[in-house]
Amino acid sequence: MEGGKEVIVGKTKSRGACDLVMRLLALSLTLAAAIILGVDKQTKIVSLVVSPSLPPLDFPATAKWHYLSSFVFFVVSNAIACAYAALSLLISIANKGGNKGLGMFIVILDTLMVALLFSSIGAAGGIGLMGYQGNSHVQWKKVCNVFGKFCNQVAASLVLSLLGAIAFVLLVVVATFRLHKKK
Repeated sequence: MEGGKEVIVGKTKSRGACDLVMRLLALSLTLAAAIILGVDKQTKIVSLVVSPSLPPLDFPATAKWHYLSSFVFFVVSNAIACAYAALSLLISIANKGGNKGLGMFIVILDTLMVALLFSSIGAAGGIGLMGYQGNSHVQWKKVCNVFGKFCNQVAASLVLSLLGAIAFVLLVVVATFRLHKKK
């Protein structure tokens, strides 16, 4: 206690280190998610039966991430979140003085990244589930039994992006606790 006020040493550094680690984690997870789905492609030879009396026709079929708009949204969203994480990491390092206005702006952008990532995860997850299970009501066949590698990479990318979104959520939670403790 110094002059009736308690002096806390070390807490600010640990919070700053936690912030930097979470930003690095968000950056690496969203980068990995964007890359894994962004390079995802698989070609298979598929047999098509035109008539039971004729032999099946074999032709190559390719699954690519950019064939589905929800996967495009997912890759672009993760790329945006990754770029933002890198930029906010640099700003956080430069903002050691603790400019409150800049800090609040970063928290607002962190919240926007959470919304962006969760919406893209939902969109890509819905299409991924359709590929895994199909939809008998509209006669859409499942494709993950044919394009297994492609679907596995989609699933891995979804998990990584979800972890990246959780890292952004934790950044918002830590900032909220920080604001609450100051009052």
